[in-house]
Amino acid sequence: MEDYGILAKKLVEEATAKGAHQAEVYISKGKELTIEVSKGQVETLKNAEEHGLGIRVFVDQKMGYAYTSDFSPTALTTAVERAIANADKTFADSFNVLPKPVLDHRELDIYDPGIEKTSVDEKIQMALQIEKAAKEYDPRVKIIESCTYQDSQYQVTLASSEGIVTGYHGAYCGCFAYVVAEEEGDAQTGFGLQFELKIADLDPVKVGREAARKAVRMLGAKNINTQKAPVVFDPYVATNFLGVLAPALSAEAVQKGKSLFAGKLGTQVCSPLISIIDDGALPGAIMSAPFDGEGVKTGRTSLIEKGVLKSFLHNSYTAAKEGVTSTGNAVRSFKSTPEVGTTNFFIEAGSVSRDELLSGIDRGFYVTEVMGMHTANPISGDFSVGASGLWIENGKLTKAVRGVAIAGNLMSLFQQVDCVADDLTFFVGRGAPTIRIKEMTISGS
Repeated sequence: MEDYGILAKKLVEEATAKGAHQAEVYISKGKELTIEVSKGQVETLKNAEEHGLGIRVFVDQKMGYAYTSDFSPTALTTAVERAIANADKTFADSFNVLPKPVLDHRELDIYDPGIEKTSVDEKIQMALQIEKAAKEYDPRVKIIESCTYQDSQYQVTLASSEGIVTGYHGAYCGCFAYVVAEEEGDAQTGFGLQFELKIADLDPVKVGREAARKAVRMLGAKNINTQKAPVVFDPYVATNFLGVLAPALSAEAVQKGKSLFAGKLGTQVCSPLISIIDDGALPGAIMSAPFDGEGVKTGRTSLIEKGVLKSFLHNSYTAAKEGVTSTGNAVRSFKSTPEVGTTNFFIEAGSVSRDELLSGIDRGFYVTEVMGMHTANPISGDFSVGASGLWIENGKLTKAVRGVAIAGNLMSLFQQVDCVADDLTFFVGRGAPTIRIKEMTISGS
């Protein structure tokens, strides 16, 4: 880290000496291990490493950018000169600014040395445990499509002509499984997923069982008649819908007129039970970091509070354009300039258990999977997706349902939420609890 800090600072000085009025160097280095097993054997073991450096310069408020993964002196000097030359080909923009340094970057517990210390053999055993647990859960689990252990270790260094010279290193690890259960010609899939900052928190047996349980419970799924009823989204499905909202809550999208929330600050856009947060410093969360891709301190941004739209996500450019402060949501790799993006993005948990949420439903649909979510329109909010899940009778989950569709508008959907459970669950960088929609049309046979 120290060597990269010295290198980044030196390149910033080189850029300013060659005519850049402001300069910033972003260096990342990472390695990723992926282990896939099948039938008790290692099928894939991939260890990938990558490092690179990006340099951003402003010359008369015109931006230039260049990157390289070659750290030889000649290649680095070429990258500096290319960034400055590229600036000459862009338009001046008064909002092209670099942030000032923040002196109170917090210390976050985002690096577990246990990930590095755990041997590859032990990690293989974790992947095998997933497969064994899935198979032993139920004899109807016939096919293990994938059982995977994965970890990533990374280092980030940033320096700028504004006086920033900083860095951090982090790591995370995870297990996931996809399985197929079969019975009387019917085949159903299920998945299990867990990602953590600490390897000791991983539970591969739980991941395998979860994948098997989800596959088995869907066996014998049938269509239902078209009807209106309360609809419940399990956390994974709620997170899918939240993912469509993510770009709409970016100030960049708003400024370009590509957000369904444009012009709605301070208004009620969701049910009072819905609060949506982005927190780049959330303890224990995978996407936490002490600062964003520009060196701005990360933190908690309340985007929607009890249904009222309070804020958008900003990087330095969109914040300057709006006359506000960056929310620390500049995301990037060394190959790109900072864009606006989410960190740990979630719907805040409610105060009732999932069972209590279900108990208030005489007849309804508990959605466990949606298909075609990529077709949802983040600008208009319109969506139409295939769905499967479990039918609810008298507050209990009963028969499996598939082959139905639900459609509507995201704004209307979130305004119709009448109960939020306390089971907030994260799927890497996004999370949601179980949520209940008062009524939707379920299109069946």
